[in-house]
Amino acid sequence: MKLIMAVIQDKDSNRLTDALGGKNFKTTKLSSTGGFLKEGNTTLMIGCDDEYVDDALDIIRDNCSQREQMVAPISPMGGNADSYIPRPIQVEVGGATVFVVPIDAFYQF
Repeated sequence: MKLIMAVIQDKDSNRLTDALGGKNFKTTKLSSTGGFLKEGNTTLMIGCDDEYVDDALDIIRDNCSQREQMVAPISPMGGNADSYIPRPIQVEVGGATVFVVPIDAFYQF
């Protein structure tokens, strides 16, 4: 048995949980924050038998797309911020960070 932990953007969470549920994967949804842009994320915990891990990863891959987003950079530290003019930059966001870990035991009470 494996535990899949997928950290995804909030924008992808409903689409992904619907797709996983459609294939009978049970998920636990956790709100999380972090990453480069300090925006809200969703962490999904998915428990499944070893033979279904690749199916779950395919669903995650298909529903968590990378996209570009404009962000305003943070002012430089320790310098003269008076002459700093922030220009929005385009960064790539989205996708998923996925951890697959073995489970020794599973209990449901």
